[in-house]
Amino acid sequence: MTSNRPYLLRAIYEWICDNGLTPYVLVDATRPGTEAPTQSIKDGKVVLNLAPRAVSQLDLGKDRVSFLARFSGVSRTVSFPVSAVVAVYAQENGQGMMFPADETDAGAPPDSGPEPPAPPPKGAPKLRVIK
Repeated sequence: MTSNRPYLLRAIYEWICDNGLTPYVLVDATRPGTEAPTQSIKDGKVVLNLAPRAVSQLDLGKDRVSFLARFSGVSRTVSFPVSAVVAVYAQENGQGMMFPADETDAGAPPDSGPEPPAPPPKGAPKLRVIK
């Protein structure tokens, strides 16, 4: 089954914008394929403003997020895998959603799930009378 992260990211982004608030994303900048201005990265994370007035050519795709934005007056392309998104939230009140950190990349094998239960112990069946 595909990840629900890109769908939730788009839904929360639209919800924040529809309420007139400023959508921010917290991105794990250490993830491979993350292109963000190094001066904005702190402790391996970067907070990015995704408001329509702050970015252009925003693409919230299934695998990647990309857009153009100005940093210190210079237009830069920012791009990162959706799996690098740690949270999406409204800057004004902090409402939004955090994503689990343990999600694997799309190329990794899916989790096999819980182990099957152990078979019941062997032996003679035991019956009792209930009145």
